[in-house]
Amino acid sequence: MADKPRHCDIDQSKRKLLKGAAGLGACGLLGFNAPYVFAKKTHTVRVLGTHVTLQAALKEQAQKDLGINLSFEPKGSAAVLQKAAMSPESFDLYEQWSNSINVLWYTGSIQPIEKKRLRYWDEINPLTKTGRVQPNANIGAGDAPYKLLHVQPDGSISDKETDFISYLPYVHNVDSFGYNTNIIEPGIPYKTESWGWLLDKKYRGKVGVVNAPTIGLFDLALAAQAQRLMTFGNIGNITNQELDQLFKILSEFKQQGHFSGFWTSVPESVDFMKSNRVVIESMFSPAVSALNGQNVPVIYAAPKEGYRGWHGVMCLSSHTQGAVKDAAYEYMNWWLSGWPGAFIARQGYYISNPQRAKNYLSKDEWDYWYEGLPAASDLAGTDGHLSVKKGEVRTGGSYLKRFSNVAVWNTVMPSYDYSLQKWYEFIN
Repeated sequence: MADKPRHCDIDQSKRKLLKGAAGLGACGLLGFNAPYVFAKKTHTVRVLGTHVTLQAALKEQAQKDLGINLSFEPKGSAAVLQKAAMSPESFDLYEQWSNSINVLWYTGSIQPIEKKRLRYWDEINPLTKTGRVQPNANIGAGDAPYKLLHVQPDGSISDKETDFISYLPYVHNVDSFGYNTNIIEPGIPYKTESWGWLLDKKYRGKVGVVNAPTIGLFDLALAAQAQRLMTFGNIGNITNQELDQLFKILSEFKQQGHFSGFWTSVPESVDFMKSNRVVIESMFSPAVSALNGQNVPVIYAAPKEGYRGWHGVMCLSSHTQGAVKDAAYEYMNWWLSGWPGAFIARQGYYISNPQRAKNYLSKDEWDYWYEGLPAASDLAGTDGHLSVKKGEVRTGGSYLKRFSNVAVWNTVMPSYDYSLQKWYEFIN
């Protein structure tokens, strides 16, 4: 990868090591007794993303397996997207969600990824290739990830297959909200649990929402529609007029003290629930696992209206080239190699080639996390603490069932700029 050093280009510290080596030339000594002098340079790959995937355990394992250095920079969702769009030279790989692709692609922040360099491409399941994890699944409104996958000869991105893609499909899940069963009676998945609970006046002052305009916006839009406060022509493409109506409704709730806070990271959402600041909030799966591991009884809802889906994307900075780019491809391939997919399964996430991850999961883990079966034993989360008790069933059921019930995907809409304005007016 790095240029091979010239045989006799040796600095003074190296010369000290050679003292007393009578009868052996420097080149002979180096060639046979100290091969480490010519060890390949260890390259550093800078990864910008969120706390969802930029975890210490993943970093440690990847560095061990690949022999590269990783520099992780986790931030909140909005901050990650802003930095990536404005400063592509500041990262090599970007990890977030598919709703960021349109922004990053058209700002020129990311470059095409060559499918031929992706070792496990043929193993990736149909979700990102066709939009459906099984033939009868609901694709969901908005930016279904398959629509953004392939890079076209004219530089656009679409679902038409080519040899280049805009992102590596890897981690994904469906999101909803979590609620504390010490306070709120458990509902019935897909029947009584509803997004409308986020705007139920019974929970006034105890409601949290994710502070991300392409995510929290949809949680609240789904809630407003479920409460029959308004309807949308296409919830994946909300118009400016609909945004005006939605935020008028939400502002009234805020003025009445309905919302306790707006969180920007998974740890913050855990703190919200653990401290009893909220009893119901937008949540991501790792937060639910963490809280259950700390004996805080939180259920992750399976809303009757359908989930908000998200798909993780790993993107290559437009500035990354040469040996660092090669190392970045190795890291991308590592993510689909099995161990990482098993690791993130234990926090409730799925991987795009699950059969390879299955080799690194126990039968009890696979049956619970992917098949939706009752846990045959206690299961630990990624932190080693108890996350699932024997006999529990994953809310929403199996992987296939959950991804057959997507209402809307995290999306950057045509009204994106206006929605940003309205969102920050609402938050501030």
